[in-house]
Amino acid sequence: PRSITSNTAGNIISSLPPFIVTVGVFVDMGKSEVCEIASHAGLNIIQFHGSESPEDCITCRKVIKTIRVKDLTDLEVISGYEAASAILLDTYSPNMIGGTGQKFNWEIAVEAKKFGRIILAGGLTPENVEEAVKMVRPYGIDVASGVEDAQTGRKDHKKLKLFIERAQKAFLDNP
Repeated sequence: PRSITSNTAGNIISSLPPFIVTVGVFVDMGKSEVCEIASHAGLNIIQFHGSESPEDCITCRKVIKTIRVKDLTDLEVISGYEAASAILLDTYSPNMIGGTGQKFNWEIAVEAKKFGRIILAGGLTPENVEEAVKMVRPYGIDVASGVEDAQTGRKDHKKLKLFIERAQKAFLDNP
């Protein structure tokens, strides 16, 4: 599922071992409602994945702000998001907000690093994550549809394990 209730999130979070950082993803939801959910569920970080303004990112938790990328001009907005702890770059699609399975030109992500911490997303899979990490050297990576089973839409544990192994190898081999 692409969304869960704050109660479900809280139950999952309360069952995690210590020192696991939890992130809640929100799309175009009011800041006070986001903060209420984050507090109720016990989230550490808020990821804004919609059209939130820079002011929306001044909030009750650390923030990851998603910027959907088509070309270099999309990077111009990043400088306004100083309150964000990191910027997540994802592939632009007129029809979907995230989870497109499509990658964008990673040279744009390399250029974006001058603005601060960059988390790379958009079309990452076990097959291309090593190349992406070697080329971009992002602060972090994000994956959704790239490790899902095409029939069920659920995370495929084998794909996820392979993705993590290859990502770790790329980060360790290219300090």
